[in-house]
Amino acid sequence: MYAFNEQFNQAARQFADAAAQAQRLMLAHAEKTAGLQLSALEETTQATFAYWGELADVRDMDALKAVLPKGLQVARGNLERGIGVTQQVLAQMMKTGEALGALAKGQFEQAAAQAGEQLEKAAKVGAKAAK
Repeated sequence: MYAFNEQFNQAARQFADAAAQAQRLMLAHAEKTAGLQLSALEETTQATFAYWGELADVRDMDALKAVLPKGLQVARGNLERGIGVTQQVLAQMMKTGEALGALAKGQFEQAAAQAGEQLEKAAKVGAKAAK
């Protein structure tokens, strides 16, 4: 009975440790993702408001013709920045997924090793009882 309780406690402890590690990985991923997105949002906002400031100073058609190509450049820059951030977030997601996979693999290997140890102990006890 005591051995069963100890095995259960050990399994529960391992599960809690694995869950805590997985949570740390996911929180680190969320932090990096939020940082990337916020910095891109800041750059996009600054570029857009700077363009709007220039657009607000336009007083005639010639000035408007000069400012409109800058608007296209700002839009293109914003789009490229968004695509770049999306690629970085996806790369970060892949790294986090690989880390979680390695964590799960380690847990399975550890459980298999413990099961093997328990089988060996049971086999030794059975061999002693047979003699």
